[in-house]
Amino acid sequence: MIAAQDKYPSRAGRAACLMPRLDPVVYAPGPQRQLTNLSDGQVAQYERDGYLVLHDVFSAGEVQCFKDELERLRRDPGMQARDEVITEPGSGDIRSIFRVHGISEVFRQLASDERLAGIAQGLLDDDVYIHQSRLNYKPGFRGKEFYWHSDFETWHVEDGMPAMRALSMSITLTENTLHNGPLMLMPGSHKSYAVCTGETPANHFRESLKKQEYGVPEDDLLEQLTGRKGIVSAVAKPGSVIIFDCNTMHGSSSNITPDPRSNAFFVYNAISNRVVQPFCDQSPRPEYIAAREHIEVIKAHTGPENYRGELQAV
Repeated sequence: MIAAQDKYPSRAGRAACLMPRLDPVVYAPGPQRQLTNLSDGQVAQYERDGYLVLHDVFSAGEVQCFKDELERLRRDPGMQARDEVITEPGSGDIRSIFRVHGISEVFRQLASDERLAGIAQGLLDDDVYIHQSRLNYKPGFRGKEFYWHSDFETWHVEDGMPAMRALSMSITLTENTLHNGPLMLMPGSHKSYAVCTGETPANHFRESLKKQEYGVPEDDLLEQLTGRKGIVSAVAKPGSVIIFDCNTMHGSSSNITPDPRSNAFFVYNAISNRVVQPFCDQSPRPEYIAAREHIEVIKAHTGPENYRGELQAV
């Protein structure tokens, strides 16, 4: 039954190749696009390139609030023992905190902010929920790289996400420079699905969140994708939002500078695209990595003044 439903087969002994995307990028019809809070030009760029960088979305005061919460969580002595916390290989520094919208009231409110959730609802033309959330710390000197990958390949194979009707938003909490391991993207790569080789090991998530070895495209596929429009680095000031399609090929280099590269990261999935059984012969990944049982449709809140007041009251 799974094979009949699988529009995007990958791994399981298959040969590496690029296959055409079978789903839309922007689901909202033209007359409804004002719901996304984006201009027609921005929507067109997102559809063409698979990503969009919005600058100065959040104020300095809001960013400071998010950074204070990020630091509070990092210093919380109980965090290291939680399953949601992923540490850097070697150093033991916190690399990521997953399901952060369920751990922190501040980040729960941020995930439902109209400036984020409203755009996701508009582009996906559906109610949305958080498939995955996390804080990425990428500390100075020791923040490790994350190799090229399409999130959708993993979410499809290992989580059972049926279609490409999801997107990610990275909210920059520190300056993202060319030197401190910024997000790198391949424009236009979202229009092709990179079939990966190899088998999916049991409990693959335990290692893949630190260093991904399966669901990684072959070199020749990456060369084909970069040959189209090259590679861009998402350089941005704090308070910016980087939006990218679930199938956009992306990665980041290590951070050997003194400056951390921290961000809050939310994956919005259409409620009509909620996960089914994984498209591999493995058990689903844990709930804190991929929401399956606890699905809550986001009710986007508006009014930045009210939002700032709510944050101050936390």
